[in-house]
Amino acid sequence: MSLAHTILGLLQQEEMTGYDLKTSCFDQCIAHLWTADQAQIYRTLDKLVEQDWITCTVKIQHDRPNRKVYSMTEAGKAELIRWLQCPQPLPTVREPLLVQLFFAAQLPNEAIIKLLEQQLEARSEKLATCENIELPVLGDQFASREQIMQRLVLELVIQREHTYINWLKIAIDVLCHQSAF
Repeated sequence: MSLAHTILGLLQQEEMTGYDLKTSCFDQCIAHLWTADQAQIYRTLDKLVEQDWITCTVKIQHDRPNRKVYSMTEAGKAELIRWLQCPQPLPTVREPLLVQLFFAAQLPNEAIIKLLEQQLEARSEKLATCENIELPVLGDQFASREQIMQRLVLELVIQREHTYINWLKIAIDVLCHQSAF
């Protein structure tokens, strides 16, 4: 998946500024799925304009700096539809904690447990954030198609966090009951 296609998907919903994309979308709406910093977003917006997948309109403001508002073109819509229909490869997984644990046999159990507890706290916070996202529950007959798709994605993220949290608790328990060697 690319940042460009993520931005196209967001601009499909409504035109926005780069700032809006960062604060309303990447920091809130899809933070549990994809992250991007402000510089990445603006670089990608420039590339999308070059490819004619989006346009940029400067809105003059007298009391504040001018706003660059981005909207999707027909070519951008066609690219998003094309991409949406392409199967995606499995992502390359990079789990820094798991790499640490792979080599952690030389550490005392207390140090490893501390790492695991820190991760447990972070994962629990992420789970709570995801569980507080307001979307209709699956099966709600009044949910829009967009809400159903977003809820399906959110359900997987929630299940993944539950699984990770359960595994962390098991790992902590194992190390708490194992004598240091």
